[in-house]
Amino acid sequence: MSEFNTTFQPYVFILTGLRGLVGARLWLGPLLSLMYITTLAGNCTVIYLVRTERSLQEPQYHFLSMLAGADIVLSVSTLFSVLKVFIFDFYEIAFDSCLAQLFFIHASSSMGSGILLAMAFDRFVAISHPLQYTTILTSSRVTKMGLAAFLRGVALMMPLPILLKRLPFCKGQMLSYSYCIHPNVMKLACGQVKINIFYGLVLVIFSFGVDFLLIAISYALIFQAVMGIASREGQMKALNTCLSHIFIVFIYYGPLLAITVMHRISHRSSPVAHAVLGNIYLFMPPMFNPIVYSLKTKQIRSALRKSLKIQRR
Repeated sequence: MSEFNTTFQPYVFILTGLRGLVGARLWLGPLLSLMYITTLAGNCTVIYLVRTERSLQEPQYHFLSMLAGADIVLSVSTLFSVLKVFIFDFYEIAFDSCLAQLFFIHASSSMGSGILLAMAFDRFVAISHPLQYTTILTSSRVTKMGLAAFLRGVALMMPLPILLKRLPFCKGQMLSYSYCIHPNVMKLACGQVKINIFYGLVLVIFSFGVDFLLIAISYALIFQAVMGIASREGQMKALNTCLSHIFIVFIYYGPLLAITVMHRISHRSSPVAHAVLGNIYLFMPPMFNPIVYSLKTKQIRSALRKSLKIQRR
């Protein structure tokens, strides 16, 4: 697609796959389809088990089902654009559809980040104040924390499509990914983009940055509490309850940090690196969340086996 010298609001943007990798569509289409199936099936299973199994009626599992819900929204929001690029070889996305998609991607990502923070607080209370766990994290408070993460995601990300809608575009229509995100669309705009840049930076710092900082503080307090446990066995048991969450935090924030930095220094990074990191950021956390928690959490494994036995009868 050629570049345009005049300013306009495009009818469509042009999505891209992994530019520079010859024949990538042939193997990425089936692979991404399998990843979507795994992600949706895994997260739907987590929500079903938490809703139906009495043994999972605890705050940490309710937070896990909320995270699964945010992951489903994130996956569904990209499903059609990604698969039509890598399976149907169709690269166009309507301007308004692109803005809607980026809103849902960023909002669900913010929700996921907020829920990860709530899960860190849950582990802190469970380890540091085990006797007050059920009185601190009541059903009402868990619901309010989940609702706060949802409302924050919607409120913070709502201005993004509005700020983009007001801009003219004169730098072409070609996007770097098979889906729309704010920094990528903004790079094609002309005019006063300083507001978009500033607001995008504010979102990264005061949403994801603050969440990660508070998660780090929570784990510093958790490790301090663990060191106060007398027995080595007790220390290991307490830390083992945090391993799944720690792993998910790293695979969530690691690619997010990398892709944020890469957008700031885009002139130095290759398009393939952009696309690969973008796909890791979008696909890996939602797929791994249910897998990691199912493998590491005895209660979820037991509930899954029980559910499968009932289905076979």
